[in-house]
Amino acid sequence: MTIQYRSALDSDASGLIQLIAKCYGEYEGCILDVDQEEPQLNYIASYFKEKNGQFWVAETQKRIVGSVGYTYLDGIFELKHLYVDSETRRQGIASRLCDLVEAAAIERKAEAIILWTDTRFHQAHSLYELRGYTGGTRSRTLQDLSNTIEYYYEKSLRVG
Repeated sequence: MTIQYRSALDSDASGLIQLIAKCYGEYEGCILDVDQEEPQLNYIASYFKEKNGQFWVAETQKRIVGSVGYTYLDGIFELKHLYVDSETRRQGIASRLCDLVEAAAIERKAEAIILWTDTRFHQAHSLYELRGYTGGTRSRTLQDLSNTIEYYYEKSLRVG
């Protein structure tokens, strides 16, 4: 299976929403409410451009099987929306998507990359920790339909 990585387009909305809904469906109580809680999924490329960032998708046979983006503010990258279809996991897609964000952060001389991840997403936590992100103890509670609690992770990019 050949995976292609490319910058997302606003027209990727349907495929992206399908991917994220499928990923949410793996976890009891996770609900994707695009209209009320994640409207940026409908115009993902424009949204991330407005946030001084970028968004990528991984696709195979014209089907989106992975996604990731970042926003950038005051020297800090925030990694967002890292998802990989369960049928294509364990093939390095998530790592490659993280590579794209980390390379952009280094190119833009960011001080750090931060992220928030649902406490239920244990596989993601393992990936972040293997990649040198620290955290997983500080949390926040979102007032959303999923009753989400998220862990905070950070990776310093400072030299020295």
